[in-house]
Amino acid sequence: MNLSRISLYHLRMPLVSPFETSFGRSETRDCVLVEAQADGPSGFGECPADADPGYSYETCDTAWHILRDFLIPAVLDQNLESAGELQNRMSMVRGHLMAKAGLEMAFWDLMGKSQGRSLGELIGSSHQRVDVGVSVGIQSSPQALVEVVEGYVTQGYRRIKIKIKPGREVQETTAVRRRFPEMRLQVDANSAYSLENASMLKGLDELGLLLIEQPLAEDDLWDHSRLQEQLKTPICLDESILSARHARQALEMGACRVINIKMGRVGGLSEAIAIHNLCYARDVPVWCGGMLETGVGRAANLALAGLPGFTLPGDISATERYYREDITQEQFFLNADSTITAPSGPGLGVTVDREILRRYTLKELTVP
Repeated sequence: MNLSRISLYHLRMPLVSPFETSFGRSETRDCVLVEAQADGPSGFGECPADADPGYSYETCDTAWHILRDFLIPAVLDQNLESAGELQNRMSMVRGHLMAKAGLEMAFWDLMGKSQGRSLGELIGSSHQRVDVGVSVGIQSSPQALVEVVEGYVTQGYRRIKIKIKPGREVQETTAVRRRFPEMRLQVDANSAYSLENASMLKGLDELGLLLIEQPLAEDDLWDHSRLQEQLKTPICLDESILSARHARQALEMGACRVINIKMGRVGGLSEAIAIHNLCYARDVPVWCGGMLETGVGRAANLALAGLPGFTLPGDISATERYYREDITQEQFFLNADSTITAPSGPGLGVTVDREILRRYTLKELTVP
């Protein structure tokens, strides 16, 4: 496959409601959409870097620079037969995994369309209906949090994840657990704690949580292994896992018992599958995290989460959870059993609405 033309779109889309984590509050969500052309229809990919470096050092501006000046020149007009060859071409750039993931996703979309096969078929997904949950940001009070959670439970979500930070963990989580004693419940700290103050997390051990996600530093493995020894609740690593190598090291040192796989965080679908395969062989549960994706990234996440090792519900909520108007013609809806159905059309199985895309585009670039 020869990539003859690649376009970038910097999008800014309003969220249905503000989303607050331990590192900040968002009312809009930025991303970089990648459009790749060969023979036939375009392929689309989503780079999930945001406007600010809160979750990751990557931002839309850094991704734009790396894509424009390094990654696109490395792959343009090259005969690429596989995603592995694409990754080899991009390997001269260290890091910048979200930028790489967006370009690789567009390549997978093109491959699926050229072969008339869905992304799920290409990667060997075992099921099309994906078990999902919803992520709830920090609220003004425990009661306000319970009310928000009640709304999502009414909509049909059967797994809830709540964001926490120091001083806003035990009381809030206890309030939700008391209201929903049978709910599959987990918490996410987004690296808000240190080993010195993580003792306050022990109060969560009696609440029957599925997991505590990324309590310590985003680049840490060792201190997580020390903390896991002190907790009954499984630790799940997110930001700390950037590759299958990191996943292997974390499991070998006992830093976690669960891994959250985000293809944007690890550099693309290929590495996400490698992490899945490693964990599946070791009987370690994984789940697919969300990064407020548009319908493009959401479609890719659903295909990934259809692999057999994804045994915990993912953060792949319905379109209406985040956006009143998405850039894809297809919308994603919650089924009655708290699942979402992955697209079955060729490639990602979604069609970008050009008019809506223009509405939310801050800038664009086409090479050549």
